Amino acid sequence: MIFKGIIALSTATVHRKDFNFMKVVNVSDQVQFKSEKMNKVSLFDTDRFFCDVYCLEPGQVQKVHAHEGSDKIYYLLEGKGKITVGSEEKELTAGEMTMAPSGEVHGVVNHTQERLVILVFMAPKPQ
Repeated sequence: MIFKGIIALSTATVHRKDFNFMKVVNVSDQVQFKSEKMNKVSLFDTDRFFCDVYCLEPGQVQKVHAHEGSDKIYYLLEGKGKITVGSEEKELTAGEMTMAPSGEVHGVVNHTQERLVILVFMAPKPQ
């Protein structure tokens, strides 16, 4: 049975084969921080793609790393952060975005005293 209209779901990972309706997420409702490390909250996850929200307290980092065969988009929703892509590091602010192409090292540092929230997209999903 296919539902008509829009249905909001919990944050559980949902795979395409598991549903016949549109998943809608209020991103701001999913923002959750952890004191011990950056928190990744899964919003969408398929065999080919994922979308997470990264939540960083002041001083937290996503260590520089690379994914061969996958591109990653960082879109800052709240705060400022230093984003590394390849040999460059730039401070981005809310409303700005960048891409880490396949094979390029990338990472994030919250160098401020404010919280940092980033919407992250990656495809194809690393295996």
